[in-house]
Amino acid sequence: MIEITSALVRRLIDSQFSQWKELTIKPVDKSGHDNRTYRLGSELTVRLPSHERYAAAVEKELTWLPVFKPLLSLPIPEPVAKGEPTYDYPLPWSVNRWIEGETVTHANVSDPNQFAEDLAGFLRELQAIESSGGVPAGVQNFHRGGNLAVYDEDTRSVIDAIAGDYDARLLTEIWERALSTTYQAAPVWLHGDVAVGNLLVRSGRLCGVIDFGTMGIGDPSSDLVMAWNFFDEHSRRIFLDRMNVDEAAIDRARGWALWKALITYAWNERGSASSDWGKQVIDVIVGEYERLKKRKGL
Repeated sequence: MIEITSALVRRLIDSQFSQWKELTIKPVDKSGHDNRTYRLGSELTVRLPSHERYAAAVEKELTWLPVFKPLLSLPIPEPVAKGEPTYDYPLPWSVNRWIEGETVTHANVSDPNQFAEDLAGFLRELQAIESSGGVPAGVQNFHRGGNLAVYDEDTRSVIDAIAGDYDARLLTEIWERALSTTYQAAPVWLHGDVAVGNLLVRSGRLCGVIDFGTMGIGDPSSDLVMAWNFFDEHSRRIFLDRMNVDEAAIDRARGWALWKALITYAWNERGSASSDWGKQVIDVIVGEYERLKKRKGL
C-alpha cells in the first residue's frame, strides 16, 4: 500500500491544479480500502488509489461515469479532473464532485423496506444502460460479473480451515449450489462493489452511490450481496423480488456473499471488526439457507 497523507494530497493539488491551492484538504471519515478520499474545499473530493492494482479504475471511472450520470436517477461521482503520477505518488488519481450524504447504517435508514426498493431501482437503471463497448469482467475488477468459480480454491480452503466453527458440509453445499449455474443472458453493467461504504443516505433514504472502481459488464449477481450483508429477511425478499431475478441468480449472488464473508472472517484477526463482520454475514447466509431447505422439505 502507498502511504497517502494530507500533506501528499496538498502537494499534488498545488503542483497540478493551482486554481484549487486555496481550498482546504481533509480526509473523509470513512475513506475505504482500495482508495483514499479527501475533501477538497466544500464541493470537491480527491480520490487516490491505495495500490497499483486499483489504479486502472481511475481511467475507467473518467470514461464511463459521465455516460452513466444522465441515465441514473441518483447522484454518482462526477469526474472533474485527472491527476498525473509523480515521484511522490506514482499512480493516476482524480478529482470529483462531492456528494452530500452519510454512509449507510442500520441506524440512519428510515425504512429498510424502502431502502431495498430504492437500491433495487438504482441497480436496475444501471443494468438498463447500453453495455456494448463496456469493460468485461476480469482481473481489472476482481472478476465481478464473471464466473464465481475463479474463487473456488480460496473458498474451499477457507471452509476447510474453519470446519471447527461451522458445518463444512453445509457451507460446501451452499458454495456448490452457487457454482452449479452460469449466467446465460447478455452482459449488463454492474457496479461491482455494492456495499454499505459505497451507499449514501440522506433523510433516511438512499441518496447516492459512489466508488465505481470495480464496475464492468457481465453477470450482475455479484451486485446483489447486500441481500445478506445488510437486509433482514423481509427487506431481503423485497430487494430480490424488485430485482426480478431467478433462483439461479440468487444462488450465485449468495455465493458471492459467502466467498467474501468467508475470506474476511478467516483472513483477518479473530475479534477484529473485519472478522466479526465476516462471521455475521456467514451466520445470516447459513440461517437463510437452512430456512430455504426447510421450506422446500430438503
